Amino acid sequence: MAACTSGVIGAFPTANARTTDELDQWLLAARESLRHQEDTGQLEGVICPNLIIRHPRLRDDLACVLRHGARMVITSVGSPAQVISPLHGIGCVVLADVASIAHAEKALRAGADGLVLLSAGAGGQTGSANGMAFVRAVRDFFDGPIVIAGGISDGWALWAARVLGCDLGYMGTRFIATEESRASEPYKRMLVDSTLDDVVLTRAFTGLDANMLRPSIEAAGLDLTQLEEQVTLEAAKAQFGGGQSNGAPKRWTDIWSAGHSVSGVARLQSVAALVEDIAEEFRLAREHCFTELLAERSN
Repeated sequence: MAACTSGVIGAFPTANARTTDELDQWLLAARESLRHQEDTGQLEGVICPNLIIRHPRLRDDLACVLRHGARMVITSVGSPAQVISPLHGIGCVVLADVASIAHAEKALRAGADGLVLLSAGAGGQTGSANGMAFVRAVRDFFDGPIVIAGGISDGWALWAARVLGCDLGYMGTRFIATEESRASEPYKRMLVDSTLDDVVLTRAFTGLDANMLRPSIEAAGLDLTQLEEQVTLEAAKAQFGGGQSNGAPKRWTDIWSAGHSVSGVARLQSVAALVEDIAEEFRLAREHCFTELLAERSN
C-alpha cells in the first residue's frame, strides 16, 4: 500500500497471502486506503494483483479479485486465456508476464491488453532475453502497453526504458529494501551490501532460472558448486519449498532473491522517499537527454 499512497502502481502476487481470506482482507484494506486518497485529493496510485495461473488457488483468488473490482491485474506463470474474459467483464486491464516472443504472441492472442517483458536480470524467477532486444522485438508487432521487468534500478534506467519504447518499468529489488517491506531486516541489509556480482543464476531452488543472492546461499550452508541444476519443479519444491522435514533451507525464506539492479540499492528508506528519488532521477535523466539533443542541434 505504501507504493499506492506514493502515487505509483503497487503490484503483488496474490499467492503471497496465506489464504484467499487473507487476500480478501488485503484488498479490502487497499480499497479503503485508495478511497481515502481520492477523498482527500491525494495523488492516487493503483493496486495491481498478480494472479499466478498455475497456482492451485487460482480460481478462488480470481473470484476474490473480481469481487473487489480490480482495475489492473498481472498474470504470470502460464497463459492468461482462462482469466481474460471474467477480468475484462469488470473493465480490468490485463497485463501478461512473458519471457519470450512466442509467449508474448500467445498472450496477445488470448486477449491480454499489455505485456510485462520478463528480461534477463530480474530478481527471482527471471527471463533470459536481453531487455533492450526484447522490447524492440515486441514493438515490431505490438503497439500496446509494454512494461519492462529486469534491471530497472533507478529513474535513469526508467527514462531509458521509456526512450526504448516501454510505457512502464517494473521495479522489485529496490523496493524490498524499504521500511514498509515485509522482508526480514537481514535480507534488507544484504541487499544494501550486495552488488550485481553477488547475484547467481540457478535452477536449483525453483526448477526454473532464478536470480538469487550468493551470500544468502552460502549463509544457508550450501555449496554453490554442488547445487543440482538439472532439477524439476517438483523436485525443487520438495527440497526447498518449505514444509519438508529434511532440514534444508527454504527458498524465499532462507535463500533470498535479487535482480541485477541490486547495485542500485544504497540504503534503507521509506517507499515515499524512494519514489521521490526515482522521480528526481527520472527528471535529471530527461533533462540530460534534452540538453544533449539541444547541444547537437546547435553544432
